[in-house]
Amino acid sequence: MKRQHLLPENSIFQVGNRALRQIDKFTFRTFCLLIFTVSFTPTIATAVDITEQFHRPIDKSSLRSARNEADTLIGIGNRQYSAGNANKAITSWSQALEIYHAIGDINAQGIAYESLGKGYLRLGRYKEAETAIRRQLAIARDVNDFQSQIFGLNNIGTILLRQGNYVAAAPTFKEALTIAKNLKDIEGQGLSLSNLGLAMARMGNYNQAIKIYESALNYRRQSRDAIGEANTLNNLGDAYLTVGDYQQTIGTYGSALRIAQATRSRHNELRAIDGLVNAHSSVGRYQRAFDLLDKRLALAKKLRNLPEELNSFASYAQLYEQLGKFNTARNFYQRAITIAKAIRDSRKELSLLDRLTQISYR
Repeated sequence: MKRQHLLPENSIFQVGNRALRQIDKFTFRTFCLLIFTVSFTPTIATAVDITEQFHRPIDKSSLRSARNEADTLIGIGNRQYSAGNANKAITSWSQALEIYHAIGDINAQGIAYESLGKGYLRLGRYKEAETAIRRQLAIARDVNDFQSQIFGLNNIGTILLRQGNYVAAAPTFKEALTIAKNLKDIEGQGLSLSNLGLAMARMGNYNQAIKIYESALNYRRQSRDAIGEANTLNNLGDAYLTVGDYQQTIGTYGSALRIAQATRSRHNELRAIDGLVNAHSSVGRYQRAFDLLDKRLALAKKLRNLPEELNSFASYAQLYEQLGKFNTARNFYQRAITIAKAIRDSRKELSLLDRLTQISYR
């Protein structure tokens, strides 16, 4: 913004020597006194100066630098989250959010809030996760970002499921599904249907859940979302297992396992193995169940994932307990408890100790 001149353009500094000589001595002395006074008087910012400072545009290079710093922090947070350090990821994302707020980047704030929601969710801090995701959803609505609304609603519904509020989760997924249908968003429809099926299953409506999952699979395959397909297949396998359809259960979990292995989706791979172990043991195929557990434990060790090693030992213990081999079951419970202590999972440790106590009298 161009500063205004406070003196008239035809000032004394613009007048030639000839004009200057024409000024009488009194006027000249008065003028010199004025100049002397002004020169040695401290400069005080006027209202015009201050207003101009507030309205001066932010330097573009500074803006770009701040935005780059925030984007870098988002990337760092993503890597920290992938490495399993959600606490550090939340710190990085929070710092990025502060910068996005400072520079007024609304869309980027939505991304940061979504990331924070994901981090809090992993830590089980559901209240903070819901607050962050609801802010992300509010931004998406303000800017008419319907696709972000689909995922925001699904995230909120997922938190409600984790909190056990299944009745409130179902309409949230339905709202997301309606938006996805209006946008003809194949991916959004697959995600929303899969989550809606999960809500129905949690409410005990397994047959309805199965129909919804099967519909979700069509959209997952159309959008070529292999990991999403494996997740839906695992959900479908859970529903088939609950209603006692073991043939469909084993086939569905088997499909989920193959896709998970092909895409290196370790979470879905472990889930599929767990489902198959339960299915095979339910029909007396114990050797097949133990073979699968061997693979599960090997995978957990390969990943250096102690919580999953713990889960593997607990599954061994439960299977041996089911077979009446209590000494072997106790041994595996002890191994699981040792890991629970090592990773400071007191909740899991107490649960395993309780189970160990119950079989100690057999």
